[in-house]
Amino acid sequence: MENFNFEQDYNTLIKRRYEELNELISKGILPYAYSYDVNNYSMNIKNNYELYEGKDVRIAGRIMTLRRMGKATFAHIQDNEGRIQIYLKRDDLGDNYDIFKLLDIGDIIGVEGFVFKTKTGEISVHCKSYQLLAKSLRPIPIAKEVIDENGNKIIYDQFADKELRYRQRYVDLIVNPDVKNVFITRAKIITEIRKYLDNNKLLEVETPVLQPLYGGATARPFITHHNALDIDLYLRIADELYLKRLIVGGFDGVYEISKDFRNEGMDKTHNPEFTMLELYVAYKDYFWMMEFVENMISTICKNVFGKTEFEIEGQIINFNPPWKRISMVDELKKYTGIDVLTATSEDLIKELKSRGIEIKGGESKGKLIDELFEITVQSDLIQPTFVMDYPIELSPLAKKHRSKEGLVERFEGFVLGREICNAFSELNDPIDQRRRFEEQAKMREAGDEEAHQIDEDFIRALEYGMPPTAGLGIGIDRLVMLLTNQPSIRDVILFPQMKPEK
Repeated sequence: MENFNFEQDYNTLIKRRYEELNELISKGILPYAYSYDVNNYSMNIKNNYELYEGKDVRIAGRIMTLRRMGKATFAHIQDNEGRIQIYLKRDDLGDNYDIFKLLDIGDIIGVEGFVFKTKTGEISVHCKSYQLLAKSLRPIPIAKEVIDENGNKIIYDQFADKELRYRQRYVDLIVNPDVKNVFITRAKIITEIRKYLDNNKLLEVETPVLQPLYGGATARPFITHHNALDIDLYLRIADELYLKRLIVGGFDGVYEISKDFRNEGMDKTHNPEFTMLELYVAYKDYFWMMEFVENMISTICKNVFGKTEFEIEGQIINFNPPWKRISMVDELKKYTGIDVLTATSEDLIKELKSRGIEIKGGESKGKLIDELFEITVQSDLIQPTFVMDYPIELSPLAKKHRSKEGLVERFEGFVLGREICNAFSELNDPIDQRRRFEEQAKMREAGDEEAHQIDEDFIRALEYGMPPTAGLGIGIDRLVMLLTNQPSIRDVILFPQMKPEK
């Protein structure tokens, strides 16, 4: 078999399609239709054959296979639900059968005909008429399957290059049906989250994307400029401070499912633009929130998947409550022998260097503790686990622990060594909040670009009085990654951030 000269041969295929387009136009065929009256779908017909046998249907979709046999043609079209075979005969279609020869794999057509089974038992639509709806001018990459002498299935010409699939998601969705199913599942998960929160009487709200001050997380922001006001604004890194203002204003429970933006690197669990759920409930604390989280996620699993146990990356993960609860400080002492509450920054730096971690300098004690936890404890947190009671340096917005000095009432949820949620008993003391912000400001002056800014308006809101409040953030993308067993965050974001095309 001769090698395929991509540039030359691919351009030849495109050239041929343009020639077919011109010939269709010359025959009075409109190559890009305005509408088509669809009344059925592939999987509905196939799943309910006894109801549709012999009856007329109108379906539409993209041609995915073509097998011409002189006076008859078999093809498969792909619609929103799946694929179904169509059968065309010259005797039925006359001159329109010859026009069909100008159509290609990738073209979108509408078909009217009756439902039947072929001699091989395949449910099909016998075409009585068809209409071209959109001519495809670029050949789509269709995977081919062959069975070798040992009975093994071999797939070639597959659209498998990850970078190309993310960049051309529209092609990825056409040729890889499993990809489409991931995003359908993602939508169902978000629907179930909303349903659970609404049923618990939380109110969905919207807060600003463009903010004069960014806050609610430790991250670098994206900066933009508002021309009319002549001021710089930030794309939000979190929704927290605005949602807590609403608790001050008298709402007992609010949530937002939003796009947040952090000017950080990209890897398997990070994308600069991501989807976050944040919720805040008055008169509750982090103990209450732990039960709320495990019940919400287990309910979502049951309603979307019909189960709470999953095989993910070769591990059997069970989301049934109760989840394991452990102390961050105790686990670090168990793994390293260090009590991070009494250890100095120098002690932590020494321990990190002994484990081969490069220290740039200027890191806060909180960042050093977080780094040490990540490289020692985190990877062993396989089953759903709440890590509780963080050192105060790590959490400028969490309430001081009611009984343990130097800690705050905070937990993070981990599964398979990945953080999926973060929650606090929220700090509602305006004097303590100002002190924490001022400590963060000193960290910024020392070179920590991710340290929190002082938000005077938020402190003013707290001065009016915020009730005891439990707050939660869940990374929707990471949750979907887990539940659909996808290896990268880019596999659950339709259009992930990519380097510019060369």
